[in-house]
Order: sequence, then C-alpha cells, then structure tokens
Amino acid sequence: MGKLSPVNGSPNLNYYLISFLDRCKAMSELKQIHALLITFGLSEDDSYISRVLSFSAVSDSGDVHYSYQVFRNLSNPTIFNWNTIIRGYSRSKNPNRSISIFTEMLRTGVSPDHLTFPFLAKASARLSSLQHGVAVHNCIAKTGFEFDRFIRNSLIHMYASCGDIISARKLFDVMLQKNLVSWNAMVDGYAKCGDLIAARETFELMPERDVVSWSSLIDGYVKRGDHREALSLFERMQLVGPKANEVTMVSVLCACAHLGALEQGRMMHHYVKDRALPMSLALRTSLVDMYAKCGAIDEALAAFHEVPIGKTDVLIWNAIIGGLATHGLVKESLLLFKLMQSWRISPDEITYLCLLSACAHGGLVEEAWQFFKSLSTHGMTPKIEHYACMVDVLGRAGQLDEAYQLLDKMPVEPTASTLGALLNGCKMHGRLDLAEEVGRKLIELEPDHDGRYVGLSNVYAVARRWDDARTLREAMEKRGIKKSPGCSFVEVGRSLHKFIAHDKSHPRSVEIYLMLNDIAQLMKLDDDNQTQESDTGEDR
Repeated sequence: MGKLSPVNGSPNLNYYLISFLDRCKAMSELKQIHALLITFGLSEDDSYISRVLSFSAVSDSGDVHYSYQVFRNLSNPTIFNWNTIIRGYSRSKNPNRSISIFTEMLRTGVSPDHLTFPFLAKASARLSSLQHGVAVHNCIAKTGFEFDRFIRNSLIHMYASCGDIISARKLFDVMLQKNLVSWNAMVDGYAKCGDLIAARETFELMPERDVVSWSSLIDGYVKRGDHREALSLFERMQLVGPKANEVTMVSVLCACAHLGALEQGRMMHHYVKDRALPMSLALRTSLVDMYAKCGAIDEALAAFHEVPIGKTDVLIWNAIIGGLATHGLVKESLLLFKLMQSWRISPDEITYLCLLSACAHGGLVEEAWQFFKSLSTHGMTPKIEHYACMVDVLGRAGQLDEAYQLLDKMPVEPTASTLGALLNGCKMHGRLDLAEEVGRKLIELEPDHDGRYVGLSNVYAVARRWDDARTLREAMEKRGIKKSPGCSFVEVGRSLHKFIAHDKSHPRSVEIYLMLNDIAQLMKLDDDNQTQESDTGEDR
C-alpha cells in the first residue's frame, strides 16, 4: 500500500483515505482516520470532512457531539455540513439542538435548501412541539419550498405527531402528487391520534401499501387496546400484504401479550425465526414481555438470556424483573435487579414499580420501603403509581394504618388506584370500618364507575349489613349504572374465544353449556362422596 504521507507524493493517497472513510464501522476507527487528516493538513478538505461529519452525526455507531466539535472547527462550513449536523441532532436524544443550530445558521447568513427543512420538521415531531413545527412551516413558506413533495410529507408527519391531525389532512388533501410516503404519513398520523376509523378508511383507500402502512395500522389498534383486531389485521397482512418486519412483530407480540395468547405468541416467535428477521433489542424485549405475561416464565427467561448482557437496556430488564415478580418469583426478581446494578444499568421509574410489585407478592415491607426511598436518592420523584404499589405492599402485610398515613402524606390527592389498593388490603384483613370509609371515597371520586359500588356492596355483604348493601345497589340503579359483565378469553389452537356470563353468542354455546352442566354434576357428586366419607369417618 505504501506510506500514507503527502511527502512521498503517493497518487493513491486520496483513494485510500476515501476508502477508509467509506468502510469505517466504529468511532474508534473514525477518530484514527480523522487524526491522519489533521496530520496531513486535510482537516478543511470538504471531500474528507463531509464524510467524517456524516458518519459521526448520522451513523448508528456515531457520536453526534463529536461531529459537532469537528463542525465548530471548520472555518467555512458548507450548507451540506450544516444540514448534516441538523440531521444528526434531529435523530438524537436532544432534537431541540437542531432548531438552535438552524437559528445559528440563519444568523451567519447561510440560506437553507430543500434538504434542511425535513430534518427540522422531524425534530419538531420528536419534540411534539407544534410551536416549533409552525415556525418551521412559516420558514418553508417564505423560502418557497412549500410544494416540495419531500418537505410536504415531512410537514404532514410533523403535524400528525404534534396532535394537529386537521392541519396534516389539509396539507395531504391539497397535494397534487401523493406518493406512498404521503399516504403512510396520514395513516400513521390518524393511528397516533387514536382515530382508528379514519386511519382504517385512509388505509383501505391507499392505491398501494408497504410494510410501513400495515405496521402503522396494527400498532394503532394495539395502542387503542383492540388487540384482537390487531392480530386479525396481521393475519390479513400475511395473506395479501408484504413480509412483516421487526417493527410489525413488536406490535403483534404486544397484542399476544395483552390477550394472554401464548400459542399465537409462540407462532409469532417462529415467524420471526423462519424469516430471519433482525433481532433488535426492542423485538427481544417484546418476546420476553409476551412470554412473561402469557405465563411461560421459563421461555421468558430463555429469551432474556439469549441477549448478551452487555447489549441489554433497562427496558428488557424491566420486562423480566416484572415478569418474575408477577409469577411470585420474588427472590429471583430481586437477584436479577442486583445483577442489573452490577452491570451499571441505571434503573428507571418502571424498574421500581416492578420491584415494589415483587415486594408486595413476597410480603417484603422493609425492602419495599428501601426501594421507595431509593427513587428520591436516584433523582426520581415517586409518582402516583409508586404510592399505589407501596399502599398495596402495606395493605397485603396488614399494616393498614401505615398505608392510610402514607395516603395522607401524598403530595397529590389519592387516586382510584391508591384507594383501591387500600380497600383490597382492608377486605383481606377484615378492617371493615376502614374499608367502608375508603369505599365511600372511591364512589365520590368515580360516581359513575360500577366497580366502586360493587366493591363497597361486597364490604357490606361480608359484614352482613344487607340493608346497606341493598341501599347501595338501589343508588347505583337510580344513577343508571349497570354492572359491566366480566369476560374471559380461552385460547384453543390458533383461535381466541371470548366468553361473557350468560352469553350464548358462541356458535357452539349449546355444547359448551351441556359440558359445563356435566362438570357441575360431577363436582357435586364428588362433593357428596367426600361428605359421606367424612361422616363415615366420624361414625367410626
């Protein structure tokens, strides 16, 4: 190759440097090449520096702060250099820096081009700042780029992400040449705003669809809680749509987790493996969460241990710690938390919710107090959910007066979740006097919630205060409140079946009720036999 020095006059110097920059894989490599550029006096040569800026600002292995330091040392940065830094910060943890750098660019007299504004729109979208977004739109109008399709699509996405779906739709409707990106921006916008009717209508009108179209709508149904429709749409996608990607599968696995559809979740795991989809950390976290929520804790642990610890983040640790806690594996969840700390992965507010839940299941009051106090130690403010968990810990342990005092000390008024946790503790330990007080507060807080009346009515029933229970039921009826029927899901093969009490809508309801009657008769016979055996034993 020869020495890379301008002294030897090598004609291949430019070729080698460009080649090294184009093949660069890590910041450590980039810094070595950058050091060579400085040594050779090429630190202002744009053909090299533009590549240094691009890798450090935009690459997944880059460092946008390093890119900015290089940029600051340029005597005369080009518009491409400015755009690179603006783009880098628009996708970073500090997207607001894109706006401030753009402002600085205008002050230095550099005019933006058609590539500048999509990055600014993206930064505004990630900030959910309609104020910044409108300001960017005004700049676009003044510079004459408003009819650029790429910019128009970015604006549609920005307005939708900021919750202004009406402005997004106006821009979409006046577009003369809509492309797939335009349609996807509207579907995703409606889905993010929770308007699944409009999202579905727009989706069905699309002249063509790609994986982004399907994924946006599926995720919209998941976010709204319509998990069965999300899975139904995925099945349709498998028949007529493109191959799902890892983003699609994160949403699908989330739907399986909420439905408790273990067999479907396993099938989705096989789908991922069979199609060799990239196993992103988000996808691995979804697998852990799905298996844990579906009751397959061993498979959740297996999915967790497949990830090298050095490549984990707090989200996947939260999923497994929370899963273990839910299954009553308290010691295991706390041991995993210690391992997480040993790897210097900082816990977040969700981590502490999982730990408090573990303590509640294990009756670990002292440990729960330590975790609760650790929130403030680590610079976090306990939220209402943490108070609810702590009340649950104390309530389960029978420390009801302490739980009541904690509610009194809360910086905000108690919510239904905190009062509900205390009510459960009161019923568990027979503190019916306190249960009545808490039950009445719950009704005052949510006077139209059927569960609040039923909860207090059950308290009266336990205390055999039948008149009070009847009076409460009558008050509930006068307000026109009806008890919502509970439902359950049963997974058979690939199908989920929904059942409601006294419901006969299932196509095989006659057979189901006959079977239930047979089971009830068998249980009655078994109970009678046990009673007879008990009586015979006493006679002897």
